[in-house]
Amino acid sequence: MADVRIKDPLLLEVQQENLLSRPQMEEIVDEHERTGRAIRDILLDMQLLEEDNLLDIIARHLGTEVVDIKDVEISNDVIRSLPASVARMYNVVPVDASSNSVVLATSDLLSPEIVDELMFVLTRDVSFVVAREADIKSALQRYYGDESESVSEMLSALEEELEGAGDLGDISKLKEDEYDIEVAANAAPVVRFVNLILYQAVQDRSSDIHFEPFENEFKIRYRVDGALYEMTPPPKHLALPVTSRIKVISGLNIAERRLPQDGRIQINVAGRAIDFRVSTLPTQFGESVVLRVLDRSIVSLELENLGMPDDVYGNFTSDIKKPNGIIVVTGPTGSGKTTTLYSALRKLNTVESKLLTAEEPVEYDIEGLVQLPVNESIGLSFARALRSFLRQDPDIIMVGEVRDLETAEIAIQSALTGHLVFSTLHTNDAAGAITRLIDMGVEPFLIASTVEAVLGQRLVRTVCTECKKAYEPEDEQLDSLGLSRDQIQNNKFYFGEGCSKCNNTGYRGRRGIYEYLMISDPIRELINQRKPTIVIRDKAVEMGMRTLREDGIRCILDGYTTAEEVLKYT
Repeated sequence: MADVRIKDPLLLEVQQENLLSRPQMEEIVDEHERTGRAIRDILLDMQLLEEDNLLDIIARHLGTEVVDIKDVEISNDVIRSLPASVARMYNVVPVDASSNSVVLATSDLLSPEIVDELMFVLTRDVSFVVAREADIKSALQRYYGDESESVSEMLSALEEELEGAGDLGDISKLKEDEYDIEVAANAAPVVRFVNLILYQAVQDRSSDIHFEPFENEFKIRYRVDGALYEMTPPPKHLALPVTSRIKVISGLNIAERRLPQDGRIQINVAGRAIDFRVSTLPTQFGESVVLRVLDRSIVSLELENLGMPDDVYGNFTSDIKKPNGIIVVTGPTGSGKTTTLYSALRKLNTVESKLLTAEEPVEYDIEGLVQLPVNESIGLSFARALRSFLRQDPDIIMVGEVRDLETAEIAIQSALTGHLVFSTLHTNDAAGAITRLIDMGVEPFLIASTVEAVLGQRLVRTVCTECKKAYEPEDEQLDSLGLSRDQIQNNKFYFGEGCSKCNNTGYRGRRGIYEYLMISDPIRELINQRKPTIVIRDKAVEMGMRTLREDGIRCILDGYTTAEEVLKYT
């Protein structure tokens, strides 16, 4: 292993003390790159070091000591020196404070960038002591209480601080002056508020954060498990400094508010490395900003963990090992297609194979894959990327989406010349992918000879295990699912009553439902005859394919999801 791969300061410190062998260091770096989990967590989970040893190493690096904060009496004045949102965001607790400095207890080695950010946000010098992670978590709970309180507290504190900050002038009158906006965007209370929103989104397992300016209000909404939830709206005049702050940290031009922009933020939230993809859109009342949250620690890129039925998993893993052909994953936006493809590529990612991907944009950086971000604005389309790939001697190619005839033809040409090609299509079901390719202008005989399989999928919300309740379904509900009493026998249906764990929604998490269309000889004949989608689907069902609706019913009867979810998505 080249030492250049070890960039984490904690791991460098461990390496200098010669506490681990080279293969162990290699394994830690691989796990960190694969999952995005913190190095300290990996070291402890693999039981390579005791927590006390690790804390000693961190303390030596920081030139400080290890303390037992359970024995430290922390006064209210000291607690007030650190806002709750900052304490939770950075996983630190104040143990001592004066007018111009604060001592924070941490369980991890904080990067110089985070230390600088803490000094800026707190407007005072910061020093550290080291403590056990469990003790810091219980101190956060004891001194800062319920997390839900922090948003409303933060909003009132934010307004007071901004209005009291003399050098900002009247923030409600901020309009075009670039300097004023930049000053407001970098004001400590705005920085803290944006950090709180990002922290809350990660804690709630949000996939997206929406900042939406309207005529009389500024809405902030989180998408959790596919549904949007609104948080306490901040005052309308904070829209400009808050969106400008997001543009500053994602490297966008804060003076440009007439054109859409795209950027990326990479930060540590409560000890986890999180990526945010940022998109801005000029609207009538200001810029709408959407952040896609990419948290590798909660997204499992293992095929075994996707919840596929055994038969679908067996057929899919068998097909992805074929030497050539095209495998298509289909479904609407947000149905987990990219996760499925990444999981397949991870399974095939060996030293013997060259893997290339063209994506718009690259969602997760995966060690061993050569990943190309497609950029239509400079002429780098999927088709052009795919054509260049063929000169790079690949074994396996993933093209993010087949959008046009040119891309489809090059994908087919790649499959015919001995490459395995993965791609996605936006169609309602697996059989629809075939007719979509024909509609694009692809010759049916080429589809029949190259496409090996089509995986159709949806994501349905799973019932919260904390508040799950069984019930007897009504006849009307069974009719809408196409089921009879005899078919369900003694199986119960479930719903979530709603509790604090699931934000009173009754749902927590999502899982996939699947249909797998294997392109067998009878299906190839129908493709060559240009038969419509319904004929291809009926033939596939006759040959044993389970439809999305049927797989959804399996999930209902197994107690994973509700009838409402399955009816909504199939």
